[in-house]
Amino acid sequence: MDGYLEIAKNTVVGMLKAGNKAEQYLNGTLKPFDISLQQFNVLRILRGRKGKAANLNTVQQRMIHKMSNTSRLIDKLIEKKLVEREICPDNRRKIEIFITNRGLNLLNDLDNKIQMTEAEILKPLSIDDQKILRNLINKITLNN
Repeated sequence: MDGYLEIAKNTVVGMLKAGNKAEQYLNGTLKPFDISLQQFNVLRILRGRKGKAANLNTVQQRMIHKMSNTSRLIDKLIEKKLVEREICPDNRRKIEIFITNRGLNLLNDLDNKIQMTEAEILKPLSIDDQKILRNLINKITLNN
């Protein structure tokens, strides 16, 4: 295998391991709150809408992990009373999804804990290293 392919393979494996480690840390932070990382992602997407409704497609497009079971994630969040689903009065085929006050309160409780976890994950890196890493990751994600 030529040098470039070997480096590419090792780099991708390293990225996957780093991503897995980050997910484990974040899931550990979220577990006491009975919420998955994907559910947390949905709640943050909805909070970012600042009270405006989102449809399922909008949520799916913004998710970190694009998945086909977004409907099931939403259903679980509804069961936990963290989001609500309403039928659009103007178009009965359109379903609108909102974050509830309970969902907003949960995110407010989690914000600092998640920030501390993110800082812990990146603790081995200096601020400059983190900026370089972010820029390199952006090169990969924005160009593929």
